[in-house]
Amino acid sequence: MIVTRHLRPRHAAYAVSAIAVALVALLTGGVIGRPHHAARPAAGTAATGTIARYQQTLRDAPDDYRTWANLGGAYVQQARITVDPTYYPKAEGALRRSLALNGTGNHPAMIGMAALANARHDFAGAARWGEKARKIDDAAPDVFGTLNDAYTQHGDYPAATAAIRRMLTLQPGVASFTRASYELEEHGDVAGARKVLAQAVEAAYTPSDVAYCRYYLGELAFHAGDLTEAAKQYGMARTADATYTPALEGIAKTEVLRGDAAGAVRDFQTVVGRVPQPQYVMEYAEVLASLGRSGEAAQQRQVLDGERALFAANGVTDDLTAAEYAADTGDAAGALSHARAEWGRRHSVIVADALAWALHLNGKDTEALGYAEKATRLGWRNALFYRHKAAIEDRTGDHAAARADRATADRINPHLDERVPAIGRPS
Repeated sequence: MIVTRHLRPRHAAYAVSAIAVALVALLTGGVIGRPHHAARPAAGTAATGTIARYQQTLRDAPDDYRTWANLGGAYVQQARITVDPTYYPKAEGALRRSLALNGTGNHPAMIGMAALANARHDFAGAARWGEKARKIDDAAPDVFGTLNDAYTQHGDYPAATAAIRRMLTLQPGVASFTRASYELEEHGDVAGARKVLAQAVEAAYTPSDVAYCRYYLGELAFHAGDLTEAAKQYGMARTADATYTPALEGIAKTEVLRGDAAGAVRDFQTVVGRVPQPQYVMEYAEVLASLGRSGEAAQQRQVLDGERALFAANGVTDDLTAAEYAADTGDAAGALSHARAEWGRRHSVIVADALAWALHLNGKDTEALGYAEKATRLGWRNALFYRHKAAIEDRTGDHAAARADRATADRINPHLDERVPAIGRPS
């Protein structure tokens, strides 16, 4: 479902208010439960041990469909932890084996297939598997977490809101609170998002959960231009769990905008050495390029090219990252080709922004403006969206609108550095 194209600011405020009331009302009276966070993987060594235990069980009981389902889910988690997509075919094999043994009442395998589809960016497929699981068990929190992830990324925001409301009812805790926070942030309610994340911190009881919540409090501050608060929250995340790499990535981003080039390069080098996630490699490459270290930036882009090929070979379709990468490196035609392909699969506001910018780079600004309006339709306070829209409006001759959107961008985040657009993109 695509939200109405021309959502004016006044109407957006009403939409934010309704969502905030619905979500926060669910949070205020509930007993905080034990976190069950499907979106954040556990420690790598723990996941490896879990896989070994499941494999041993299956050697003794090869027809145990529940353990096959659990093994498939563990492989998906291990792929996230290690950034190694070769685990995805293993996950699919285990999950399909589980479904072959029990294809009717096997909702754990269906949830696993939905999680695998989300990981491979097949968000429509994830929604289909999630809905199959929901028909079997309408009281499983994991079902609604997976559905929220799928519908959010696919661009069906009413369905995403309904899923997270149900998850909050079933299991208030870190997994549901952090998703609710993102829901509020997307709809422009930064204060509500911060409030829910603060409640997530209170619900957290492991170092990794605390680090996860603190990191996203840092992200809210970072994208609002409050570098002092962002650095504080990223630092608290790192203190909670020194192994939590996103915390150091956040610190590195803050160092970029504070002009600490040496610190940023040092910390980004550590980040990509630990977790060579494509987003981190893109950020590091852009930081190096902005400093004139073109040779080193080119090396990171080669790493990114290799990663993209490996992910594609293991069933991951990610034209969004490819579009952003092409736009950042001057490949306007490639950016447009990839952005159109991604829009053909899903209509999220992030994809709308990428397509708008790619059209702009190719001189198609009249068409681009429609997508820029789709990108800002929820009221998400993301400075990069408004900077892109302003550039498009300038090109179409609507200079008054461009000035207004540029001013909005500056109010949202006065520290946005367009030389390194990757660090200003939504997380």
